[in-house]
Amino acid sequence: MNNTKVIKVKKLLLKKNFEEIIMLIENTFSDVEKTAEILNILGVSKLQKKNSNDFDLLSAIENFRDCYLKEKNTNQGIEGLLNFIVSSNKAKQYEDSIRYFKEIELTMRYIPKLYHLIVNIYKRLNDIESAIYYLKIIMKNEGIKKDTLQAYIYLNSYINKWSQKDFFENTIKLEEILPQYNVGETKDVKNKKIKLAFLSSDLKSKHSVVGFLKTIIKNVNKEKFEIILFSNAKINKEDETSADLKTYFDQWINIEKLNDIEAIDIIRKKNINIMVDLMGLSSTNRLSLFKNRLAPIQIEWLGYNNTTGLSQMDYLIADLNLIKKDEVKLYSEEILFLPNIWNCHSGLGISRKESPPPLVKNKYITFGSFNNANKISDEVVDVWSKILKSTNNSRLILKSSRNFYDKKLKEKFNKNKVLNLITFIDRKKNFQEHIDEYKKIDLALDTFPYNGVTTSFEAIWMGVPLLTLKGFNPISRAGESINKNLNMNYLIADNKNEYVQKAIELSKNFEKVIEIRKNLFDKALESNLFNVKKFSKEFYENLEKIYLNHSP
Repeated sequence: MNNTKVIKVKKLLLKKNFEEIIMLIENTFSDVEKTAEILNILGVSKLQKKNSNDFDLLSAIENFRDCYLKEKNTNQGIEGLLNFIVSSNKAKQYEDSIRYFKEIELTMRYIPKLYHLIVNIYKRLNDIESAIYYLKIIMKNEGIKKDTLQAYIYLNSYINKWSQKDFFENTIKLEEILPQYNVGETKDVKNKKIKLAFLSSDLKSKHSVVGFLKTIIKNVNKEKFEIILFSNAKINKEDETSADLKTYFDQWINIEKLNDIEAIDIIRKKNINIMVDLMGLSSTNRLSLFKNRLAPIQIEWLGYNNTTGLSQMDYLIADLNLIKKDEVKLYSEEILFLPNIWNCHSGLGISRKESPPPLVKNKYITFGSFNNANKISDEVVDVWSKILKSTNNSRLILKSSRNFYDKKLKEKFNKNKVLNLITFIDRKKNFQEHIDEYKKIDLALDTFPYNGVTTSFEAIWMGVPLLTLKGFNPISRAGESINKNLNMNYLIADNKNEYVQKAIELSKNFEKVIEIRKNLFDKALESNLFNVKKFSKEFYENLEKIYLNHSP
């Protein structure tokens, strides 16, 4: 081994001269001299150099692979494997990451970073149960920490193994984990107007929260309310949607770079009366701020449709379709029941044109789901497969609301011998193209236990009815609330067998499908789903009522 060359590589690395490193290693190092350490440096340099491209990514992946294979059980080899997994994830190559991880799992000690990475890989593979399994191992080895516990709770929303009691008992552990700071008490200030503030990391284009939040911020009574937005998004991630939303707020304050105490201080100085969290356990949330109380009244709404577990979160906004009155003990918050529906969409910003259902031309029914693929649980696969096998020449169109790896999902449908009846559509970057895909669907199939929300509102806007299944908590009852507010009770199934039977019935009765679609298209915009004026009035009346009850 020529130590002079190795020393030179390390000096160039300190100077971040990545192009020189690549030239030096590839032109002067023999295969023998390319140790695990050198291979790791070579791969990193290809990713860090200026104008790094897809070819560099694929080449770096092979360098990291060789690094790991040369020294599997050394720290250098593990570092190469970590880089391999991160890079392969970017390239949407997952199988070898799983295979190599399984080798390490059997032969080596617990490696924290490796286990956290593999959880993300399983999420990408739509293998939620494996992700949950390894989150348990992480918590066993590292103790119960905030981010891990939140992920563990959130992922259990996708599979049908927990009751609401399980969600409640796991979520209340968050209050014990989140930090308590010595920041004193909040002031209960009587302002000229009610100061209503929202906290979100997600107010940018294509995020589902935007369409619902717009409903109330565009219809606020400015004589009674001052509205403020505290953004936890990176400033460079803000876009034209963020710019548009800013015009509706009296103030827009970014707190992303502030630590908890700094954020608490700047928010409290605004003397907020009501603070609404739009994230819950999802996104890059700041629940620790709410534990230390930002305002006299704190409310959970929209982003995470379940309890936060915090006694400091005073209210959770819901409706009587999402939470039954005898279930309120399973939520840490007091339930603020809106009279009809828990949210309302501001509309898609495109004209609606009634079009004939595809079955008229196709002579068979086309089902569809555009939900996040993680919501397509094994139960959902089995039920949808039964529908396809029990209907005459039916089809299913699937398009995930996020980029997803469909190989595992295809394998599941193939095992049920229905893959040839399913069309997988790539996620569309253009919103109009995405919306136009609904024109290919006769009937939308809701996922369970994690129901669709934004995709359901989109389908209904486009005149596509939704078949949904009754659930046991807000996450699994969203479809039920949506259909009840449309007077589409026929499309709410009591159980999985009825869900299958209703789909079969509709596949045989084209006239009924046409009638349902006609009724839906005519009445959707008048319904509580899109009646923004009515919803906003009810929303603000309820906030004003709880404010007056808390008023100093």
